[in-house]
Formats: sequence, C-alpha cells, structure tokens
Amino acid sequence: MAAPQDVHVRICNQEIVKFDLEVKALIQDIRDCSGPLSALTELNTKVKEKFQQLRHRIQDLEQLAKEQDKESEKQLLLQEVENHKKQMLSNQASWRKANLTCKIAIDNLEKAELLQGGDLLRQRKTAKESLAQTSSTITESLMGISRMMAQQVQQSEEAMQSLVTSSRTILDANEEFKSMSGTIQLGRKLITKYNRRELTDKLLIFLALALFLATVLYIVKKRLFPFL
Repeated sequence: MAAPQDVHVRICNQEIVKFDLEVKALIQDIRDCSGPLSALTELNTKVKEKFQQLRHRIQDLEQLAKEQDKESEKQLLLQEVENHKKQMLSNQASWRKANLTCKIAIDNLEKAELLQGGDLLRQRKTAKESLAQTSSTITESLMGISRMMAQQVQQSEEAMQSLVTSSRTILDANEEFKSMSGTIQLGRKLITKYNRRELTDKLLIFLALALFLATVLYIVKKRLFPFL
C-alpha cells in the first residue's frame, strides 16, 4: 500500500504536468492571435494565472521532497523540481517571444488598415450612394404599389356600389312582379266569376225562351182548336 506522502507526490506531479500543458496551449494561442489587443491581453491574463498555479505546485513538490525520510528519494524529487523550474523558465521565454510576435503582427495589421483607409472610405461612400439609390428605387416602387392598391380599392368600391344598386333594382322588380301577380290572380277570379255568370244568364234566357214558346203554343192551341 502506497504511503500518503507518495500519493501527495504523485498528485502534485500530475497537476504540474497539467498546468504545464495548459500554459503551452495558451502560448500557442498567443502565437496564433491576430488581434485586437484586448484579445491578447485576455490571453496573457490567463497565462499569468496558470504560471501562478504552476509555481505553487512546484513549491509544494519541493516541500514534499524536503520532507522525505530517505535521502535518495529526497534527491530524486529535488531533481524533478529543478526540471520543472527549468521547464517553467523555458515556457516564460516562449511566452515573451509569442507576445512579441503577436504584437508585431497586430502592428502590421493596423498599418495595413491605415493604408487601406482611403480605399475603405471610398468604398463606404460608394456603398452609401448605392444604398441611397436602392432606397429611392424601393420607395418609388412602394408608392407605385400604393397607387395601384388605391385604384383597386376605388374600383372595388364602385363595383360594390353597382352591386348595391343592382340589388335594389332586383328587389323593386320583385315587388312589381308580386303586385302584378296579385293583379293577375284577381283578374283570373273575375274572369271565372264572369264565365259562371254568363252561363247562368244563358240558362235563364233559355228557360225564358222555352216559357215564351210554351205560352205561344198554348194560345195558338186555344184559338185553333178550342174544342180540345
């Protein structure tokens, strides 16, 4: 079973390796950084934090080495501490070089942007003029569409008014048809009544004629044949 002190040594070494790798990764990010300066400042802040953590863990490992009972193990750990310190110094040198390279790249980029400033201003002016022309064209198109919509609305209103007038005309004609229908029905009733009355008059005339003829025959009979 490993002694607690050995466990602390192993954990301390693992953390030192982890912080060392993180420092190297951040230094590479600084080399690849193309600006702005705020991004470089943020990366440097992170590097400082990792160096601080790394330094503390190296100091912890050095203290653990001094606490070793065996001289051989003590010397071995102290040698590891020296190696970690050298590696940290190498990382610091690489960090300074990466910063210098990054600052030179940012300065060159800013100079290039200043040289291209005139072209950028002309491009912006041209873009603004083009945008203004496009906006004017769009405005005219929208006004034309608005006028067309107003005409369509007016035509729709006229069509609606025409439909209302036609509806009223149809309703008036319907009322007239109803009135004419009532008149026709009344005429039909009068004609039927007249036909019935005519038939009655014909029957009465026929009966009167028959009575007249019977009376004439009776008178003739009495005069010509009194004995009958």
